[in-house]
Amino acid sequence: MSVTHSSNEEIIGRDEINDIEAILSVTNTDVDEVQHIVKDNADAIFTWDYSLARPQLRKLYEKAKTGQWNATTDLDWDTDIDVEQVVSADQSAAASGLTVGHYDGTVVEKWGDKEWLEFGIDARRWTLSQFLHGEQGALLCTAKITETVPWYDAKLYASTQVVDEARHVEVFARYLDEKMGGGFQVNAHLRMLLDDIINDSRWDMTYLGMQVMVEGLALAAFGFMHQMTDEPLLKKLLRYVMSDEARHVAFGVLSLKEVYDGMTDAEMKDRQEFAFEAAIRMRDRFLQQEVWEKHGVNPRDVVPLVLRDPTRDIFQQMLFSKIVPNCKKLGLLDRNDQWLRRRFEEMNVIQFEDWEDTGSEYLKFELDAEAPDAVGQAMAGSAGD
Repeated sequence: MSVTHSSNEEIIGRDEINDIEAILSVTNTDVDEVQHIVKDNADAIFTWDYSLARPQLRKLYEKAKTGQWNATTDLDWDTDIDVEQVVSADQSAAASGLTVGHYDGTVVEKWGDKEWLEFGIDARRWTLSQFLHGEQGALLCTAKITETVPWYDAKLYASTQVVDEARHVEVFARYLDEKMGGGFQVNAHLRMLLDDIINDSRWDMTYLGMQVMVEGLALAAFGFMHQMTDEPLLKKLLRYVMSDEARHVAFGVLSLKEVYDGMTDAEMKDRQEFAFEAAIRMRDRFLQQEVWEKHGVNPRDVVPLVLRDPTRDIFQQMLFSKIVPNCKKLGLLDRNDQWLRRRFEEMNVIQFEDWEDTGSEYLKFELDAEAPDAVGQAMAGSAGD
């Protein structure tokens, strides 16, 4: 019996993925919110079976124990940073890749170097802020996984990730406060996705939403910024975070592969739709509507152009370079008549499907190794399209 998928309207609240009005209608209604409460509908599970049942997860646990670092002593927080100089040097990459001439005919056509630099600084602050908020989401989700996953080996590893995520929240918050003069509130699209992940009672959905989708995109985004910036403190901070993040994504891939291989088509349908929703929410948040608004620009005037900006398009595609091969590894692309494959084709990111999945690639991100050249791979792939 074939499985019928929900419509785009039912999954993401709109029929067309590029419906600008629908995207921009999702906004923060309380920008001064300090606490945000989400109902966690999960059961905490004890397991009395302490046997070594999953050697791959135990290997990951051992790697995590030896891969710990101290944000206070391992990073040089006394580094003097000229924010204007740094952003001027690499704002195109850090601010999602914007082609200045592409915006002729809009209010920003009259911007000079000063206005674009100010925008670039706020775009950097905004980007790092969303990294920070996403890391807090990962902190909560991994604590939830520790409670809800029924496997002993997975609980051990998840506990190390809780420590990792606390460290990530610490370093991004400190960098924003000490070096960038503060940050931005959480983007509404990101908050909506984090709410959905926390709210779902099924432990594998916490894995899929956070470990595979959110952390997978973060690993790609960190890699892109790490390659493009020469600011030494940020570069080292990102390299340290990436070493953790690759293990986190591998944790999701290695765990879910076992689970999804045994799921029915109907069960996989729910996971495919959730992966698609997560992909769209994360793509939507990178439109930076809050930054445009701060600089007196109506996002409706520029976001349609942002979506078609050739420079930004490479950056946006690159964000999915970890997600797509991992979804393929998990069987999500091609189950149910290749439903998720067609969604990723529509998003123009399917070209990454044969890249190495993070279940094996994570070893390349260890601190004593040279991090993979994400930018070079993306450029080479783009040139071959």
